[in-house]
Amino acid sequence: MAVAHRESNGGSISKHLDNGKYVRYTAEQVEALERVYMECPKPSSMRRQQLIRECPILANIEPKQIKVWFQNRRCREKQRKESSRLQAVNRKLSAMNKLLMEENDRLQKQVSQLVTENGYMRQQLQTVPSVTTDLSCESTVTPQHSLRDANNPAGLLSIAEETLAEFLSKATGTAVDWVQMPGMKPGPDSVGIFAISHSCSGVAARACGLVSLEPTKIVEILKDRPAWFRDCRRHEVYTMLPTGNGGTIELLYAQIYAPTTLAPARDFWTLRYTTSLDNGSIVVCERSLSGSGAGPHAAATAQFVRGEMLPSGYLVRPCDGGGSIIHIVDHLNLQAWTVPEVLRTLYESSKVVAQKMTIAALRYIRQIAQETSGEVIYGMGRQPAVLRTFSQRLSRGFNDAINGFSDDGWSVMNCDGSEDVIVAVNSAKNLVSTSDLSSSLSLVGGVLCAKASMLLQNVPPAVLVRFLREHRSEWADFSIDAYSAASLKGSSYAYPEMRPTRFTGNQIIMPLGQTIEHEEMLEVIRLEGHPFGQEGTFMSRDIHLLQLCSGVDENAVGACSELVFAPIDEMFPDDAPLLPSGFRIIPLDSKSGVVQDAITTNRTLDLASSLEVGPATNNAANDSSSCYNMRSVLTIAFQFPYENNQPDSVATMARQYVRSVVSSVQRVAMAISPSGMSLMAGPTVSSGAPEAQTLANWICQSHRYHLGTDLLSSDSVGGDTLLKNLWHHPDAILCCSLKSSPVFIFANQAGLDMLETTLVALQDITLDKIFDDAGRKVFNSEFAKIMQQGFAYLPGGICMSTMGRHVSFEQAIAWKVLAADESTVHCLAFSFVNWSFV
Repeated sequence: MAVAHRESNGGSISKHLDNGKYVRYTAEQVEALERVYMECPKPSSMRRQQLIRECPILANIEPKQIKVWFQNRRCREKQRKESSRLQAVNRKLSAMNKLLMEENDRLQKQVSQLVTENGYMRQQLQTVPSVTTDLSCESTVTPQHSLRDANNPAGLLSIAEETLAEFLSKATGTAVDWVQMPGMKPGPDSVGIFAISHSCSGVAARACGLVSLEPTKIVEILKDRPAWFRDCRRHEVYTMLPTGNGGTIELLYAQIYAPTTLAPARDFWTLRYTTSLDNGSIVVCERSLSGSGAGPHAAATAQFVRGEMLPSGYLVRPCDGGGSIIHIVDHLNLQAWTVPEVLRTLYESSKVVAQKMTIAALRYIRQIAQETSGEVIYGMGRQPAVLRTFSQRLSRGFNDAINGFSDDGWSVMNCDGSEDVIVAVNSAKNLVSTSDLSSSLSLVGGVLCAKASMLLQNVPPAVLVRFLREHRSEWADFSIDAYSAASLKGSSYAYPEMRPTRFTGNQIIMPLGQTIEHEEMLEVIRLEGHPFGQEGTFMSRDIHLLQLCSGVDENAVGACSELVFAPIDEMFPDDAPLLPSGFRIIPLDSKSGVVQDAITTNRTLDLASSLEVGPATNNAANDSSSCYNMRSVLTIAFQFPYENNQPDSVATMARQYVRSVVSSVQRVAMAISPSGMSLMAGPTVSSGAPEAQTLANWICQSHRYHLGTDLLSSDSVGGDTLLKNLWHHPDAILCCSLKSSPVFIFANQAGLDMLETTLVALQDITLDKIFDDAGRKVFNSEFAKIMQQGFAYLPGGICMSTMGRHVSFEQAIAWKVLAADESTVHCLAFSFVNWSFV
């Protein structure tokens, strides 16, 4: 029995061995298995059998045991990766905890200082008032740096050391009263800790965060300001001096774009000091140099207002276990007095500086860190650096168009009597692709830009940009997009002899990449179009746009919203030529006492005052604005290439198109405004025309007077109900003026749909353009009858929409619209019955 038991135990051990347990591998066997694992971590059964045949040292091991070895090896690899991840998270949390503790210590010091100052002020209030006056005068004295100090290395070093001390007192001390940035709560998953200044001279913002890059790499990135600061036009080092402690002093000149056409751009003449501290930290601090005439020649800076940079900079400290802790401070005086009153809050807002500079810098570094570690994957096979370059080129091209600097070749064209839209021309601008010079575009004429800025009232910028992005057909003209795309391809056909193309209304958004917090998206837009007629029926005329969208988060305080796009070829190379156009919406902080119509410049359109929908709606809007006062500045800029023989015709087209876009934005603003304005009431027809409700009454009364029947149902007694029913009437109802060349002045929703246009763009359409030859002959023959009898029935036929689509109608009725005195003919009305697209 004992022998049997021993044999049973031996069989059990053999069974365990067969199952792959208790097997000891030699070093040579492990090395052979590791080589296979590096090539294929999960080999198939055939591959394992092949391994046994090819490696004699594995001949005594069963395939099942080798399978178990690979399973264990994959498990160990997974555990190792998870351990590394947890260690990285632990290091990050430790560094963030250290950062929060430092921030807590700074806040405690700030509280102690405020308590001390509060007690001191209480004591002073009990003393003689004259003493208080003397002390307040002494407290306003600030040290000034003369030009003499900046003319020699010793003076520059003295300024640099003083700048370093002041910057450190702001970054880690209590020199500035910092308050938490609204909507930016610190935490392990946040980009960093953000604060803005409270009750200090100028505008200031501060950020600190943890980044998995070494300090030298971070400093290199931050010193290249145009790479991450989209508003930086020019950044040049004029002088570089080494210091005795291993640092450098640089004299810099920088130009900053103006965000809108209503204000001049800024420039800065600064000293930048880079040095290392005893604890291994690297500091880059910067401040403006005073003195008249400092910096480049005055002729080069004539278009700029000189801004002041107070001690600002970056403190980068190495972290235990890798990575760095960054402190960023931006402190500026943007000379707000040089801009219109309504825009001054924009130049006096620390939140705007925080979003555009401070937070942008930290986000950019975080983005680079994630791309370096391979955490970010982009679509369509594009490298991250290439996509960043595309985003920068779109922003820079849009800023160039808005600012129109003369040293870039821009000049303003003569206007058409109204300066609501500025048209500038640049005959020196060429768009060249360096990768393929044979196919690159070198414009014979140049580039033309039509732009306008306006004030929006009670329209959330993020909501408006999202709508413009997702509903392009509501505001864009496909023929204009086709013209720009054809011109950039060097096509033989261009405006105004373009081949007719029908836009289906479909747009496909293909994402290219986005930043880590999704505050900015780069994407390709495909607009589907098809030609008219038999020629090229099966040929696609799709248009592709490269588009940059940002600021779609409604909770991002102080952030501007942008939608910038440029036509591209379907297979656009990395250095494809770009001609950006688009929208920028900048929120304005509410400020008591600011008059609503404070923009007095005649280059500004006030959309809030233009959104008239009748007396009742206007009163409601005025009431709501008193309790909900949110304003923003919208800037629109569209660029068009042209040839030498086309500038005037392209300028006319561009001006009309921007006005059409403005009217579309008006309509969209009414729909999305939280104040309750809506398109349902029917917008005002045109400047100098009666209000929509009055015109609706005239149309219906004249129809009953001439034809003896009611146009609308009997329950439409007047006012809002009558206008609403007319607006939603199934037949297309249009009104045109009685001029030598009649133009349309009103259309209901069905009429706008039939003509595929908007209310304001409607006023550029003449009556003869919608009829074909047969329709024009019929109308001309019946015109005398209409004027004599008051109405006429026109037979069914074909008319054309503004997009070139054929529209059939069963019958058309025309009648005279009489004013209130029933003797004056105000316009002609048409009703197209049972219309449809062919």
